[in-house]
Amino acid sequence: MTLIGLAYNQKPEPTELASPLPEGGRQEDGELARPDEEPPSKIVDLTIAALIARDEFAEWDAPATIAAVVSALSPLGKVVRLEANEEFPERLRQARPDIVFNIAEGFRGVNREAHVPAICEFYGIPYTGSDPFTLTLCLDKARAKETLAFHGIPTPRFAVVAELNEIESRTADLKLPLFVKPLHEGSSKGITDRNLCWDRSQLLAQAKLLLEHYRQPGLVEEYLPGEEFTCAVLGNGDEATVLPIVGMIFEALPTGALPIYGFDAKFVWDRPENPLDIFQCPARITSELRASIERVTLDAFRVLGCRDWARIDVRLDAAGTPNVLEVNPLPGILPDPADNSCMPKAARAAGIGYEELIQSCLKFGAARQGVILDHTRARTRAAANEPALASGLT
Repeated sequence: MTLIGLAYNQKPEPTELASPLPEGGRQEDGELARPDEEPPSKIVDLTIAALIARDEFAEWDAPATIAAVVSALSPLGKVVRLEANEEFPERLRQARPDIVFNIAEGFRGVNREAHVPAICEFYGIPYTGSDPFTLTLCLDKARAKETLAFHGIPTPRFAVVAELNEIESRTADLKLPLFVKPLHEGSSKGITDRNLCWDRSQLLAQAKLLLEHYRQPGLVEEYLPGEEFTCAVLGNGDEATVLPIVGMIFEALPTGALPIYGFDAKFVWDRPENPLDIFQCPARITSELRASIERVTLDAFRVLGCRDWARIDVRLDAAGTPNVLEVNPLPGILPDPADNSCMPKAARAAGIGYEELIQSCLKFGAARQGVILDHTRARTRAAANEPALASGLT
């Protein structure tokens, strides 16, 4: 039987994630709630400490997601859970799975998403998804954008600032408004309406907060005024496919919110009991625009070295040209449709159920590395037995 290792990071229990409330805020069901009397542009003005506290584990997976992935993988082999903590290397060495299904985001550092695949490579164990280099490259938003630009793939003009005294000189040739965000974060960590800066003084103030509290450089890029889309890619090489494109409907955000899909839109306003109707999938766009978005998406997927699957965020500039904002080689895969997870949403629009989506990623990874899964073994045995059965009947 094929032994499949599932590498993951699990979110702590909600009681472990208590965070300071903004002035006038209230707590409901363990989640940060927003004061009804304040418009979103004011409410997101949290202390940055509260922001960090509430988004620290945003990239990690909930128990329900981990259980759903285990269930999806089980028809293809025996699944052993390998939580990606300090004990992971030894547990991996002892388990020696035939292949690791990797959804681990990592603990710390700018190379954290690369830790699990690097350890797998050290032990010579196959794994799904992108390699350590691609995972580290894509987590560094500036290096990823440099690679895209080198290959002629449109991406907003940008600058990296590590110190406040660099901001004026490094961003002087960038056109306002500007968007600033942490350089090495995902899942919209550190991103609120305040990140969109309409003047240099606002940029300086927001950059100061992010630099001080996220303790990493900031990426400052020109804000694109056009529509935004997120694109799920499944497969490898010439067979890589863009699933139905997800369009952002920013009009669905609360009154006063800016057209930004940030932390609040993902985790505060969008709740299963009151879903935020912000996605349109398939996006209602022209066939020409769809083809253009798919082309830039696949170009980004390939030049950055993504494998098996990824999710790529695209936004139109003032001329309507698709630009790549970010590339996520470890896409979110929440199983509940009410959670508005874009990769599964795109798959469902393509007629691919959740279990098939998870299994497809494993199959693509296994095929790349010559790993035979249980369903393949069974089919191979059946095919091998057919001639013998036929000759026996004659």
